[in-house]
Amino acid sequence: MDEQKTLKRNLWFFPLGTVGRDMMYSLVTNFLLTYILFTKGLDAAQLAAITAIMVAARVFDALNDPIMGNIIENTHTKWGKFKPWMVIGTVLSCIVVFMVFSTNLRGWAFVGLFGVFYFCYSIAYTMHDISYWGIVPALSSDAGARDAFTSRATLFAGVGGTLASIIIPMFTTGATAIGGNASTAYAVVALGICIVMPAFFLFTILGVKEHRAAEKPQQKEKGVFKKMINAVKHNDQLRWIAVIFLIQQIGNNFVLGGIGSTYIYLQYGYEGGLYSLFSTVGVAATAFLMIFYPAISKRINRKPLMNIMVVISTVGFALMILSRIIPSIGFVLLTIGYMVSNFGLYSYYLIMMISIINTVEYNEYKTGDRNEAIVASVRPLITKMSSALVVMMTTATYMIFGVTNYTNKISDFESAAAAGAITEAQKLAEIEKVIQGVDQSQTLGLLALMVVVPYAMMLLSNFLYQKKYKLDEAEYDRICKELEARKQA
Repeated sequence: MDEQKTLKRNLWFFPLGTVGRDMMYSLVTNFLLTYILFTKGLDAAQLAAITAIMVAARVFDALNDPIMGNIIENTHTKWGKFKPWMVIGTVLSCIVVFMVFSTNLRGWAFVGLFGVFYFCYSIAYTMHDISYWGIVPALSSDAGARDAFTSRATLFAGVGGTLASIIIPMFTTGATAIGGNASTAYAVVALGICIVMPAFFLFTILGVKEHRAAEKPQQKEKGVFKKMINAVKHNDQLRWIAVIFLIQQIGNNFVLGGIGSTYIYLQYGYEGGLYSLFSTVGVAATAFLMIFYPAISKRINRKPLMNIMVVISTVGFALMILSRIIPSIGFVLLTIGYMVSNFGLYSYYLIMMISIINTVEYNEYKTGDRNEAIVASVRPLITKMSSALVVMMTTATYMIFGVTNYTNKISDFESAAAAGAITEAQKLAEIEKVIQGVDQSQTLGLLALMVVVPYAMMLLSNFLYQKKYKLDEAEYDRICKELEARKQA
């Protein structure tokens, strides 16, 4: 009975912790490049430097994530090995995020600050992200319970991301921007998120109870990378799911990584409400899937479900293309199309999350060690690598299609409004003239990539998952039964 009460408590307090985390994640991942484009007026060299910093930070993360996973794995405190790093990572993340979104620096001075920020943010976010998801195997080894933890946490993450997707563009862009300009608005919004994030994280830190008695002491390796290499070397399923997840995440994040908002502002008008509506409706359908995934997973196995989602997403991408063919209802078709396609894309994300976690038992089955934190470090590592690749692709797209010619003009008017040189009404009027001068072939190129990249990544990840990932429901159950038999013996 006590175990059931603990499970029910954990099923609420664990997912609540990620609401604020994902608001911050959305701010940095989905709106950082937009913030830079529309407030900093960087030239091509400076924008390239920003992109290089992001990529370099992700290479650094490739080393930092396993190190952090190993540090967490060998942390021994009366609060456990996960929660102390949740606290430290949260505080540091809030400090550096507010710093970069509240600065008035521009040009190369901003690029320098950005370099410091991005490396610090990468370290801080890794601390609380690996520890947050790494705690899942310590909450339950039951497959159904893990499905519930993962789907509910993903649902609450979606709540945080959706709130951010509504609030951030609504109050930073166009006539509804706080303070009448984007610079002031982003600083205020960032401060609010930096308050909300730790407030929600307290639910997990103070409310979740782990099964620490079930933890098996890990044998310490001489070096961090030896332990990491051994974990990956003996876990072929972890290697494959990492590759598949990387491909899937590129497609999943491409539209919200900056391309979507820029396309809407240049095609339909510089109004944050438009993008708020697009992104909110776009993720609305995923809430249904995340709520009912545990029930769906009992009736449809993961691999057949992925094939079904390919068909659903195909319909959505077709509607997005139709938005240019029928311009009278173009925005409606674009938004509905994105919602339908995103339903399939986010189901893939949920399946990938569960598939990564399930390699913990596979690792124990093959090596005798669970290595929970090291396995958990794969997800944030791949997520960060994919976001860096998305930034590279997005920046390259902007340069190829000449998008920065327009965003730099908008940035100049935003800066003038922030300095009081022009009124908000004058700013909006001048920006409207800039939007009217955008060549339709340029926005058509943006739309084409919004469809082609996610769809191609979805098809490729599905193909590899069907062929290479062997831990389906039946095989996972067999492994868990074998592990239980070993423990009893």
